[in-house]
Amino acid sequence: MALFSLKSLAVLLLLTAIPIGVIVSLERAQPSTHVYNYHGTGGWLRECAKWDPSNRRFIVSFFEGGVGEVRVPEEAEKGVMLQEVTVAMEVSLAGNSSLGISVDAQRNRVLVVHADVLGNRYSALAAYDLSTWQRLFLTQLSGPSDEKSFADDVDVDAEGNAYVTDAKAGKIWKVGVEGNLISIIRNPLFTPKEWYKKLVALNGIVYHPDGFLIVIHTFSGNLFKVDLSKGEEVKVIKVAGGPLYFGDGLALLSPTKLVVAGNPSGRLVESTDGWETASVLAKFSGPMHRLATSATVKDGKPYLSHMIGIGYPKKKFAIVEAVF
Repeated sequence: MALFSLKSLAVLLLLTAIPIGVIVSLERAQPSTHVYNYHGTGGWLRECAKWDPSNRRFIVSFFEGGVGEVRVPEEAEKGVMLQEVTVAMEVSLAGNSSLGISVDAQRNRVLVVHADVLGNRYSALAAYDLSTWQRLFLTQLSGPSDEKSFADDVDVDAEGNAYVTDAKAGKIWKVGVEGNLISIIRNPLFTPKEWYKKLVALNGIVYHPDGFLIVIHTFSGNLFKVDLSKGEEVKVIKVAGGPLYFGDGLALLSPTKLVVAGNPSGRLVESTDGWETASVLAKFSGPMHRLATSATVKDGKPYLSHMIGIGYPKKKFAIVEAVF
């Protein structure tokens, strides 16, 4: 596991800054919204969770590498400790983290980003069958001879093309439905002038049904619109109440509303002009000591997946409903 990545360092600093007694108190407090708690099968960190409605489960990625599922039986919606089951862990990817996830229900598959978080010398995108968990393809996006890169998040367009963000070099890979690397989207707007804003670049990404991508730059807080119908034209979305500093995973709640995980819980952003401009409608404060890193939508409600597991020997993780 990449113990000294920027994200891991942030986690370490957060945990060491909070007294143990405060963490115990926060854990014992009654949550203000609905929470899905589950016991993990391995390490302490979960990067992403996405809802798979066809199979009533969350699909989660392991920061130490691998993919799990957390099934949610209808009769056990509330107050039940759910269990994570490992469904994909490949020896050939050992040493890499599993990060962003996109559930492509139309093609009965899930796309998972794998990357070398520590050295930034390997990035890849894998696709797995949602029924059998057989790997459909593994596409290497970067290697030791390429520029340092850090594949982070992914989403899929209507044709099945995948778009993967690079949190190190600030670019977007486009991968075809069969796993072929089609192109790389670069733009000067993706690279801020200040050196410290380049530490974590492009992160969360969603495909909008009107044919464009919405992408967040974590350290600058900028939100971008990448119009796929206009030659991958890139514009900065002017956000009233922004910048969206430390934004991480994204999820569309509707065509006009976007959930942004991070800083350190979540924000709800709305646009009424096709995402030329937007505004922050509301903020949600969840269990900040657990660090929200991804967003998903279940039954029309937004949920934030939190990175840090707490407990021994079984680590307890939390997926929290964000009520704005």
